[in-house]
Amino acid sequence: MQAALEIRTARDADCESISDLFAHYVRHSVATFELVPPSPPEWQAKLKSIREAGWPFLVAQQGGQLAGFAYVAPWRPKPAYRHTVEDSIYLSSQHMGRGLGGRLLARLLAEAATAGARQVVAVIADTGEPASMSLHRRAGFREAGRLHGVGYKFGRWIDTTLMQLDLSALSPPR
Repeated sequence: MQAALEIRTARDADCESISDLFAHYVRHSVATFELVPPSPPEWQAKLKSIREAGWPFLVAQQGGQLAGFAYVAPWRPKPAYRHTVEDSIYLSSQHMGRGLGGRLLARLLAEAATAGARQVVAVIADTGEPASMSLHRRAGFREAGRLHGVGYKFGRWIDTTLMQLDLSALSPPR
């Protein structure tokens, strides 16, 4: 029997597992433009910053193991952007293709709306791999633009696709 999946708010104790999962993406993919994996203390600082800003940072666990994580963070630091956030979502390779991404993103978006987000932006590296764009499309995101050659990793220039979701119908006035 498979253990139940739990999606909950991230805690400091999760940061080592988050760091390990994310390190795989840093070292082996262009899903992130990070070149050096952030350490658990760096993740703790990020978690604290996101929490203090009032935004959600979630983890998904199954059988006591980290299956994935997702968070939103401010899109830009200028005050007029305070209701616009950027989402990030990462899954362990063992949990891809099972619907976890959709469940985690849906919960993240609901919590972001409750926290006052009106617009969510996804910045997706264009690698020819459709999973992230498909996940965001299923959640209602629409393509908003393309940035050409803005990332350089693994000896090549990489484009990004910007996707956007309007949460204004879900967000309480602030």
